[in-house]
Amino acid sequence: MARGRAANTTTCADSSWSAAGSASIGRAIAQQLSARRATVALGACALALGALLLLLAEAAHERILIEAAQELEIFARAVSRDVEASARGGAAALPDYAAMRGRRVAVADASGRIVAATAPLDASGALAGLLGAEQILTEFADKAGVMRVTLADGRKALATVRNLAPTAGQGAGQVAAILPYDAALADWRWSVARNAALAAAAALATTLGLVAFRRQARRAALAERAQIDLRRRVDAALGSGRCGLWDWDIARGRIHWSQSMFALLGLDPQPRSLSFGELKTRLHPQDGDLIAIVETIVASGSRGMDHEFRIRTARGDFLWLRACAELIDDAQGGKRLVGVAVDISEQRALAEGAATADMRLRDAIETISEAFVLWDAHNRLVACNSKFLALHGLAAEAAAPGASYARIMASASAALAETQIVSDEAVTASERTYEARLADGRWLQISERRTKDGGYVSVGADITTLKRNQEKLIDSERRLTASVADLLKSRQTLEAQAQQLATLAEQYHLQKGEAEAAYQAKSEFLANMSHELRTPLNAIIGFSEMMQAQVFGELGSTKYVEYCNHIHQGGRYLLDVLTDILDMSRLEAGCVRLDQREVDVSGAVRATVERYRDSAETKRVEISVDACDGLRCYGDHDAIVKSIGVLVSNSLKFTTAGGAVRVRARRLARSVAIFVEDDGCGIEKAAIPKLGRPFEQPTAVIENGMKGSGLGLAIARSLIALHGGALRIRSHVGIGTIAMLRIPVRPTTRAISAQGARTSLH
Repeated sequence: MARGRAANTTTCADSSWSAAGSASIGRAIAQQLSARRATVALGACALALGALLLLLAEAAHERILIEAAQELEIFARAVSRDVEASARGGAAALPDYAAMRGRRVAVADASGRIVAATAPLDASGALAGLLGAEQILTEFADKAGVMRVTLADGRKALATVRNLAPTAGQGAGQVAAILPYDAALADWRWSVARNAALAAAAALATTLGLVAFRRQARRAALAERAQIDLRRRVDAALGSGRCGLWDWDIARGRIHWSQSMFALLGLDPQPRSLSFGELKTRLHPQDGDLIAIVETIVASGSRGMDHEFRIRTARGDFLWLRACAELIDDAQGGKRLVGVAVDISEQRALAEGAATADMRLRDAIETISEAFVLWDAHNRLVACNSKFLALHGLAAEAAAPGASYARIMASASAALAETQIVSDEAVTASERTYEARLADGRWLQISERRTKDGGYVSVGADITTLKRNQEKLIDSERRLTASVADLLKSRQTLEAQAQQLATLAEQYHLQKGEAEAAYQAKSEFLANMSHELRTPLNAIIGFSEMMQAQVFGELGSTKYVEYCNHIHQGGRYLLDVLTDILDMSRLEAGCVRLDQREVDVSGAVRATVERYRDSAETKRVEISVDACDGLRCYGDHDAIVKSIGVLVSNSLKFTTAGGAVRVRARRLARSVAIFVEDDGCGIEKAAIPKLGRPFEQPTAVIENGMKGSGLGLAIARSLIALHGGALRIRSHVGIGTIAMLRIPVRPTTRAISAQGARTSLH
């Protein structure tokens, strides 16, 4: 039980890595920083302590010297009194206490020679030589007080000189009290040594403590790093396995995730635990209440859970998870659900794909037009379609998957009555094809193929109709043989007819050449005649104009003027007819080339209408123009103007007095449309398809009796066709006629091929 509880505790700790991972890293870093800071702090304390001790030692050194100087001055006074007293008694003698505590005393006579001194002073020298060359004590004596001097032997000392009172027979002498630094600072040195020893001991103890602390901190850091490394490895293993650890504290309603669990959902790791409310917002509502499932597990006493559910990721889509967990008791006696959640989205997708593929395969087998059956290596049924059941008269229950071949064939109502191998070459160990006739007279062609696992696939096609057709074909072959003989007899007749057709074809080609030559001759004749007739017509028109103008005087009678007018009109009409004939011949011969450039359609329409306005007023026909400004296209200006003029002229010819002719120009999608509308006599519906052919005219007669050449519309249609456009006419007898010219805005392939140096139209 203890081992199980320890394992459970370890599992709980491991499952809480998500919450503790970041804290562990933080603690490791904090420990390292604390160790470094402690080292620095202890070093700083040691330096501060040393500095403090040094300052204290310096202060004590100075204080001791000052106190020693004060004591030395008192001592010198006492010695000088005792020496004076002994000198009055006879001879100057040093008191017994003169050499105590390392002090040294020397007595000099009036000449400065030492007469008495304590050991180890030299009693034979001069007092000034004893005190050093630079001393001023012997000169100033009591006034100088206690001074710090360097003795003749190089040692430092405190010294003072006192003048002695003169005695009988002797001058005034001096007494010098000397205290070397060694004697004055003996206690100070011992105190400094003691404090240094204590400081060294404290520093050693501190160093040992610091070393122990650093070693312990290093061990803790290594252990923490090992733990972090282990956690990272486990998280990496969990992440590569697309799974995460869960630790659900049921009593507190808190859930701990591993870092791999957060990474699986595309979330940032959280150092804190999650509440069930936070988890519930991410669960799919159709996968059941997870807390209800857990409560059921706790209530039933079950120790494990295996549940599949969907959870929303950071991207907003759902991930399929399979949670496998065990219910354990923690150290506080609470219930915890600890386990692992595995990403099974791919498995679910594969399962759904497999189910879909299986359904599609069964549908495909069912839709096969032949009987299909698949047997395994032990001759047990794997799959078949309804046509196999119908072919053998089997019920669906009898052909259940797993049924043996013998049992299924025993239940078949239409047994095999005859088998026949189709081809010996097809009979191999892995495949065969044969035909079988059933007892009811039907024929089957059965193809069997072995599969890699030892089973085989059998496809049976009903060839009853094919067999019957074979019999019919045999009968038809006999009849065909008889028909071949009849066909052979007819062959000679066909060959003779073919010879006649060849002769007729040759004659056709000869006549076609003659017709083309005649057509060419006609075109040349018309062209030549037009040129020959234009010369006298120009003379007739010119002379008639001169006679109308009565250039050489009055003609004498108004009838002559009318006759001249008729001659002029007839000449102009005949000239126009000849011009149309010549233009038509050029168009038919392909000699007309377009001089294409940008054309102002609105201006061309208005200019054309103005040319016919006088004729319209003479005939009392109202003519109007409605053209949008800015209408432009790419084409031959003269050809477009001539085509518009033909339509306007025809409308004026067939419109009686009081009528109206309206010309409109509009922009369509990729072309410009020009409409010429009149309310004249109109054209019969049967005659409209003929309009535009050379020399074709409607039956309507113009008021002057002349019907025209019938070439105007043909010329206009041909010119517009060269632009890639079209001419459309719509008319009703007694109502009027509407003619439309459609010209492309951009040049078409046909218009480009017709572009070149333009041959002018007359």
